[in-house]
Amino acid sequence: MNTRERVTPQDQRTEAYFASQHSVQNLCEIVAQKDFAFLPARKIASLLSVIEPDALEDWAEFQESWNRLEQDMFMKDRGTYRLRRHATYSANPGSICPRLEAHQPHYQSLDYNTLNGGIARHFAPIEPGTAQNKVMTAALELCCTTFSRLAPYYTWHIEVHQFRINASQLAASPTPEGVHRDGVNFVFMMMVNRVNVVNGETSIYDRNKRPLSQYTLSEAMEAAIVNDEQTLHGVTPIIQLDPLQPAYRDVLVITFSKR
Repeated sequence: MNTRERVTPQDQRTEAYFASQHSVQNLCEIVAQKDFAFLPARKIASLLSVIEPDALEDWAEFQESWNRLEQDMFMKDRGTYRLRRHATYSANPGSICPRLEAHQPHYQSLDYNTLNGGIARHFAPIEPGTAQNKVMTAALELCCTTFSRLAPYYTWHIEVHQFRINASQLAASPTPEGVHRDGVNFVFMMMVNRVNVVNGETSIYDRNKRPLSQYTLSEAMEAAIVNDEQTLHGVTPIIQLDPLQPAYRDVLVITFSKR
């Protein structure tokens, strides 16, 4: 009689959990050594699924929420190509479950955003259904786990941004302020959707603007993490392919600042 040990669903979840912890540890080591990391979609999907087993079932709904962003009215270049929503969270040292804070404006000094900085910018809030979507909650938990391991003793100020760059009329830049820092400690950027566009290469530089790496986030769930204290980053303009079809680039950006 076959006496092989039976593997239960609980065993599989436990094995996946420990595998994910090893993956997060490796990710932390990469970011600590290089100050940035690019992550393939399959790695992000695996990590999110361990945190929220049904997360990927919510992906289509999560992706669709980008169709309800509102125009960024604070573009000093008078551009109408950027749409967004915004939310603020906080997390205590070691916590992996951030708290949603009361809606508040986004502020960057002119030192970090020479185009649009220096004023409080009020953006439409992230919709409650999107904030509660399992992809969003898993992404926030992944960031809390990773960044709290890199800096374990800090309380975090967390900002979440949904961005759409619309290239349906002309070439449009995901980073119109140019190569920059965000003025935070860590930044997580995840591709949500790319429709009918080319280019949009993400470049990472050291503090002296010497190039470190370039990568185009082209597939949904591909992601980049940067240590914003030690690096600068920028994204090249995107260009519409078929002039008769909508063209846009949707990205989730989560920033962590030490309090």
